[in-house]
This record gives sequence, C-alpha cells and structure tokens, in this order.
Amino acid sequence: MSVYTQLTDDQFSAFCQRFGVSFACAIPITQGIKNSNWFIQTTDDVDGAHSYVFTLFEERPLEDIEKMAVILNQLDGKLPVAAPLSLVDSAEKCYVIRYDNKAITLVPCLAGSHPQQTTQAMCHEIGTALAMLHETLQALQPSEQYGVPLYPWSDVRDRERQFMPADEAKLMSDIWQSYTDLPLATLPKGLCHLDMFADNTLWNLSLNNSQKGEESLTGLLDFTEVSVEHYVMDIAITINDFCTTWGDAEQGESVNFDRSKMAAFLQGYESKRSLGADEKRALPVMLAKAAVIFWLLRLNVIHYNRTEGRTGDNIMVKNPDLMKRLAAYHWSHVEKAKNTVFVLLDNLLASQKDIQIVGVFSNITQAEQARDKLSNSSEFAIKEYTVDQLS
Repeated sequence: MSVYTQLTDDQFSAFCQRFGVSFACAIPITQGIKNSNWFIQTTDDVDGAHSYVFTLFEERPLEDIEKMAVILNQLDGKLPVAAPLSLVDSAEKCYVIRYDNKAITLVPCLAGSHPQQTTQAMCHEIGTALAMLHETLQALQPSEQYGVPLYPWSDVRDRERQFMPADEAKLMSDIWQSYTDLPLATLPKGLCHLDMFADNTLWNLSLNNSQKGEESLTGLLDFTEVSVEHYVMDIAITINDFCTTWGDAEQGESVNFDRSKMAAFLQGYESKRSLGADEKRALPVMLAKAAVIFWLLRLNVIHYNRTEGRTGDNIMVKNPDLMKRLAAYHWSHVEKAKNTVFVLLDNLLASQKDIQIVGVFSNITQAEQARDKLSNSSEFAIKEYTVDQLS
C-alpha cells in the first residue's frame, strides 16, 4: 500500500497547475510504505511516459519537507538530484503545497537504475559526489536550521543491549566507547546525507557501459534524513554499503568488505575535498560505529513493527545480523591496528638492494591512499608489522 490519501483528478490538476505543470494522468506508485506517491503524466508526455513524481508526505512535519526542498534546490545543477519545483503562484521561493496539514512536492523523474553490485569505478564516482554534496551544502548557514535532528540511537542501544548475548553487547559497547574517545570536537561537521546506500542512487547501467566500467551516476535519492553530522561519519556510512557485497540467503548472507573499493571511494572523495589527519585516523572507528547505527536501526524497525502490531508479507525487514557482522569486521581491524604499523615499500628499489621504505602508517587506509597517489602504484607494496615483535 503506497497511497493512503485519495485525491481526485481535479485536485491533481489544481495542484500541478500551481507548479506550472499541465496534468493529464496520475499513476499510483506501488513501492514505499510511508508516503503517498504517484507518477504524473503531463499533456506533453507521449506513449504512456511520465515526467514527474507527486508525493504527499503522510508523516513528516511540513517544516522538514520545506528544509529538504531547499537543500535539493541548493544541490540542483551540481549533482543529479530531483529538486522540487517551485510554485508559480507564489511571490517568494516556495516548493511545498500545504494540504490537510501535510506537505506536497512535485519533482522531475530521474533516469537510471539501482545497482545490484558496485564496481571500483562506481565507488570512486560516489565518493566524488559525496564530497561535492558536503562542499555545496556549506553555503546553507547556519546548517542547524536546515538539518533534521539526529535520532537518539543511544536510547535504542540501551534498550536493545538488555536482550543481546554478552559478546554482542560487549562488541557494541566497545565500539561506542572507542567512538566517544575520538577527538570529535576536531572533526569537521556539516549537512550530511547519512543514508547514501546503493539503493538510494541511480546509475546508467547499460550493458555496454557495464562492460567498459563506465557506469555513470544519474540520481541521488532520499534526502529526508539530512542532518548536521561529522563528514567522516557520512563517508563511513556510504563506504559500508558501496564497498560491501551482501550475500543473499542462498549464500549464507555473507558480508564481504572490499578494501580496494574503499580506496577508490576515498580517492574520489579527496579529488574534491581533502580529509584532515584527524578524519583519517577516525575513519576505522567511524566505519565500525556506522555499522552499529544501522544494526540498531534494523533492530528498531523490528521493535516498532512488534509494538505497533505490523505484520504481513508487505512488511520488509532487513537482517540486523548483517550490520553486526560488518561492525565486528571493522572492529577487528581497529583492535589489530593498535599494535600494528603498515610499511610502504618500493619493490623496485628493494630489488636493487637499496633503501626500500617509503613510509610508515598507523592504518591500512592511509597506507593504501599513499600508495595510490604514487605515479606507478603497482611498483609499491604494503607490508604489515606487529609492534614490539621481531619480523
């Protein structure tokens, strides 16, 4: 069920006219569970095509939707977003119609498809796009007036930890404490997307493009959760989905993180916005914390469905164990890094029995980034050493 509020054709026509769009037909959209959505065919559309998406927001406060509309119009022209149209009958810039104390927006349809799998090239491109998003939204000041409040995940943590096995509760607590111990005050903050998963993006995924590795980004979606947060947290959230292959049930729901994809993402991101030293040091812990947040989010959905009595085949719940496993993977790297250094070696010089150490790094991410910046990175290797042990 994706249409909760029923509208007549006369109402659609009147609403669309206020946006300067000539209405012909409204087609209900079957996906989604929170809002009422329709594709809008205009009098100029041919062969059953549709040009716009009409959304009536059933739950979100009007003020949140108005903020989202401003954010999307700030990004319009710089990134592929569906920016809400402005009202033609308003003297001031206005993107939202108020109807029955709910918000209505009209946005252009975006081309493209959701990717089933990602490539290194796609990770590089989404990294570039996220950096551009962070940079562009800095123009909206003070940023707190445009972002929605962050969800109180610590409350969910305290509730769910009571019912977890001891090892899971310890994992969550250790990660949370390590996050708290970061120099958070030194980490840059601003408006962040905070849900840039692959299924919130659209790509040109034609067969020829896929074969050439030339998939192109055509759409960024779902800006309803934009909040003020540390940029490195937004980076971690995006990396966790784009750089992980999630196995289906037949594959035992495996979780496979690809560090080469992460290196490509960071290279793309830093082509537009350089990461500070504190951000680079914080990233491994942020990756673990981001996985914990989405672990809690999925547990919270289960809790909400249970308390609200929501059941049925149309209720989709993602497996929280997948995010738990990803959190454990990242945490193992954080713990190992406490006693490990990563040495960047020049294989060519080593073969000549000359000085071979190029750099020494506290984590693999920084070592990989340094290697990738070298003119011929294939000539360089990264070797891992445990501190206070003979090699």
